[in-house]
Amino acid sequence: MDPFMQAAIDEAQKGLDEGGIPIGSVIVHDGKIIGRGHNRRVQEGSAIKHGEMDAFENAGRQPARVYREATLYTTLSPCAMCSGAILLYGIRKIIVGEHETFMGEEELLKSRGVEVDVLHDETCVGLMKQFIADKPELWNEDIGE
Repeated sequence: MDPFMQAAIDEAQKGLDEGGIPIGSVIVHDGKIIGRGHNRRVQEGSAIKHGEMDAFENAGRQPARVYREATLYTTLSPCAMCSGAILLYGIRKIIVGEHETFMGEEELLKSRGVEVDVLHDETCVGLMKQFIADKPELWNEDIGE
């Protein structure tokens, strides 16, 4: 297992352990994690703290070239909001754990030149399938349904 995807999975597990939604993300630059996060919408009563958004928040202000050179790892295909942040900050490559339980804006990202690599990771799929089965109303709220 790629250590960076494992770090994103660890973040997802933290979110679940905190009573939230198990989606995690890390941003990697020059072989180091510069930002990590997990979905904190439930924990913080936030409208926007998806895993990727939390990772951006924790990475903080960076020179534009750092984000352009970085790779974002996320356990789940990024939604429209998170894809917008990926585009805004110029991330050129993302590694997605899975898109079986939710297909985000991968086509939009690809159309804008972002390399999207989907791992079809069974741990990521299992976390989301169990969560969706256990808390469908919370999941639907998270994806805006």
